[in-house]
Amino acid sequence: MQKNFMLTSESVTEGHPDKLCDQISDAVVDRFLQQDPYSAIIAECAVSTAIIFIAAHFASQASVDIPTAARQVIARVGYDQSDFDAKTCSVVTSVMELPRDHRPAFDERTLTEDEIERIAATTGVTVFGFACDQTAALMPVPIWLAHRLARRLAQVRLEKVLPYLSPDGTVQVGVEYRNRRPARVHSITLVGSQSPHADSGGTDPKRFQSDLKDAVIDFVFRDEEVRPDANTRVFINPEGTQLVGGPAVHSGLTGRKNAIDTYGSYSRNSGAALSGKDPTRIDRVGAYAARHAAKNIVAAGLASECEVQLTYSIGLSRPVSVQVETFGTGSIPDEDLVALLERHFDFRLAAILKQFNLRFLPSASQDGFYAKLGAYGHVGRQDISLPWEDTDRAALLREYQGLTSSARP
Repeated sequence: MQKNFMLTSESVTEGHPDKLCDQISDAVVDRFLQQDPYSAIIAECAVSTAIIFIAAHFASQASVDIPTAARQVIARVGYDQSDFDAKTCSVVTSVMELPRDHRPAFDERTLTEDEIERIAATTGVTVFGFACDQTAALMPVPIWLAHRLARRLAQVRLEKVLPYLSPDGTVQVGVEYRNRRPARVHSITLVGSQSPHADSGGTDPKRFQSDLKDAVIDFVFRDEEVRPDANTRVFINPEGTQLVGGPAVHSGLTGRKNAIDTYGSYSRNSGAALSGKDPTRIDRVGAYAARHAAKNIVAAGLASECEVQLTYSIGLSRPVSVQVETFGTGSIPDEDLVALLERHFDFRLAAILKQFNLRFLPSASQDGFYAKLGAYGHVGRQDISLPWEDTDRAALLREYQGLTSSARP
């Protein structure tokens, strides 16, 4: 196992075309579930200059205005450019309504154990969950820092600290590890695009770079333990400052940023997209369940790093394989951790839906739920409450090893 290495993770703002598609796809999922929690819905989106294409297959009692849902997301993100505007862009839809009997109309909240056992996965997939003790959110440092920088890049635009920025932005953070612990920030790349409405001052290269360094990079790192040093390489718009960005420059597609959605390539993730699917899709919610399990293992002090792998087959309710890898950091053997997970966690589809209340979360808020995951990650969030981020099983796992509740998480 490699102990000294450098890893770079990327994050993007909500105006990046791929992330815009994720948010639109999940906004459609939210609208269906708000009206009918038992909807089956898959939505995918593509964007380019002045146009959005949305494909959706659904079985539902809901009636959703899909173009309006898309325009609301675009307006919230802030696109009002002549070549991509929430009011004037074309929205093309291709929808297929499936028979009502395709709705998974069971209520998981009232099911018996036998009934839960009979609800099988409809997709064969391997999903991964990961956690480590590098940050308070139990996430790897590179993706944690990349998300913080990307969120700050969006914030300074929305709060008009830097009003000449457009919604599209990209961040990369490279972190050097020594003995598998984050030691220093190797490099930072920050690419911010300028709005066509920018004033003349906003186009000055020196001011642009200085503004982004002061308002974004320096602001974020003032309270981070791992931070840049004199040898950190910092690149701000290395290809030029007068970038416009957005769908007019590069197209977007749902599900194209899996590493950003999860662990920034520090750990594995499944090839399946997370956004644009209702919660009865195990390729989405299985990833949440795996994160929940991995996070509780680390929170219990049983490992410094933990990756949980779940493999599902079509027609079966339980995963056919549960694997744990602690990369040599576990205080007990990995096979014992597998036994603990199988004892204290229920990875069946209906059990996951029941525990996390996944089909009813969108109706709990007028703003929905899943669209909030479309940018800045589906895991490790501290700005919103996510049920799979709870460390509610850590005490049970800690008890196994005889650790006290005051043990280091």
